[in-house]
Amino acid sequence: MKDFKRKDIFDYNGLWVALKNLNIIIQGMEFIMDLKRRQPIGVELVKRGVVSEDDIQKALDYQREHPDMRLGDILYEIDACDPYVLIKNIGEILGEKGILLRNNMIKVNLTDYISLDVAKKNEAVPFEIENGKIKVCFSNTTNQRNMNTVRLLLLNKGLVMETYITFKQDIQNFLKSLEGDAYSAEETANTSGTISELVDSIIKSGIKRRASDIHIEPLENSVRVRYRIDGELYTALRIEKEKQSQLIGRLKAISNMHQEKQEAQDGRILLYEDYNIRVSSQPNIYGEKFVLRLLKKNTDIKSIFDLGYPGTEDDIRKSFNKRNSITIIAAPTGEGKTTTLYSIIDYLNRPEINITTIEDPVEIRINGLNQIEVGPKATFSGSLRTVLRQDPDVILVGEIRDLETAEIAVQAGQTGHYVLSTIHTIDSIEVINRLRKMGISDYDIASILATSVSERLVRRICPHCKREREFNEEEKQIIERIMNKYGEEINFDNLKTYDPVGCKYCENTGYYDRIGVFEILDITEEIKELIVRGASSIEIRKKALEEGYRPLIVDGIKKVIQGVTTLEELNKKLLFY
Repeated sequence: MKDFKRKDIFDYNGLWVALKNLNIIIQGMEFIMDLKRRQPIGVELVKRGVVSEDDIQKALDYQREHPDMRLGDILYEIDACDPYVLIKNIGEILGEKGILLRNNMIKVNLTDYISLDVAKKNEAVPFEIENGKIKVCFSNTTNQRNMNTVRLLLLNKGLVMETYITFKQDIQNFLKSLEGDAYSAEETANTSGTISELVDSIIKSGIKRRASDIHIEPLENSVRVRYRIDGELYTALRIEKEKQSQLIGRLKAISNMHQEKQEAQDGRILLYEDYNIRVSSQPNIYGEKFVLRLLKKNTDIKSIFDLGYPGTEDDIRKSFNKRNSITIIAAPTGEGKTTTLYSIIDYLNRPEINITTIEDPVEIRINGLNQIEVGPKATFSGSLRTVLRQDPDVILVGEIRDLETAEIAVQAGQTGHYVLSTIHTIDSIEVINRLRKMGISDYDIASILATSVSERLVRRICPHCKREREFNEEEKQIIERIMNKYGEEINFDNLKTYDPVGCKYCENTGYYDRIGVFEILDITEEIKELIVRGASSIEIRKKALEEGYRPLIVDGIKKVIQGVTTLEELNKKLLFY
């Protein structure tokens, strides 16, 4: 009996040892097979034709100087190939789904699911939820510890994690934008230097990044700096609250504002050779907010066609080369009215024509023009009265703000001059109602208004990273519905659209620069009759449509079809779906 037990124990121990050894052998074989299966990423990418051997060599040379960077991230950094193709293939090699992380893809609030610290530590960004699954992209899917940390946190919230791989740089850029530092401190501002250096760095960085405005905003616990680039606001920096009073003092000093006044003020910064910087201050509950408008002094004036104006040279001559009349550009603030006026003036500018402008302020200086700047002692109406005694042919009035200016502009048009100006209204037909509400008679409007133009600015798709694709069914339905409504034919055969992707050139936004979307209302004899009769906007619009007028949305759709912008970007301005 004892011998049996000993033999039984011996057999079990032997079996346990044998199984253990077998497991080691199997693991070893799996490891060898895995090594064979998973060759170095660089070799595999070359085999697939994604990159060349020269690209890999450049990446390896780069890696010697940046040993912490992975090969895929380096290939992305040096623009070795199309980033979408690169990450897709890296994902396939690693057995994951590869994506390019872009802001327009992120459809969840990150901090609702994981903290910013966890996201930074594990280099992870949740970007979409669907049917109880949450999609999360990582910079490194071979780091199981990081992935499991995030996985468990999401499981606690009842969500199953679906993993994706993306480039480390894109994850870092997105996470920095959440913490108020979209760019590195070295690129944005020298916060460790003097206050003078800090302000100088903020302004120079804004200039470098093509910002139109810089917002410096006191908050409860910090001072936030934001740049408006291509119409969108981006957080660039947060400054310690302790530096707020010194920062405000420096801004007031270089803007020639009163230091002791805690009230709204206007000033200018003239320290930068190529820029005239307008400064506006406004107290809020946490201090004084500053907005700096960056105006380049000697910028090149774009032709009106480069701005996106539809039509031909004949259309331009028909709309903008008239005497005894007024042309009005209508749009909300910041939608390019002044830029369009400058382009029209540049088109009309000839030595035999006397052109005078009245502006607040003079934003672009043009050779051959007489430019007057409105100030505390010079109003639009007062300056316009004086200009009429200066034998002008063409007069540009920066803005018709009140009845007095409107009446003098009408008189100028009626006495043989051509007047160009702007008004804040939603579209070109509402210009008529706006003039009516100011107190201009229907007869005067009909006799003097030649053309009204309305516009909006939409962002252009970045030409360096845009990705071509076919229109989907939903997009086709939206476009067909709009174009059919206005009698415009559309054929989707061979038509392509583009997705904004994002690259270093466009700061990973997918867009670079802006283009105008226009509508033009030429005041025909039939429309003049309606105005004189006091017809409503609805009646005038109906007649205008019969005569070829098309609203903003039609020009916008055409620019989407041309691949200049996207439906999403157009919808942000016009809200049509």
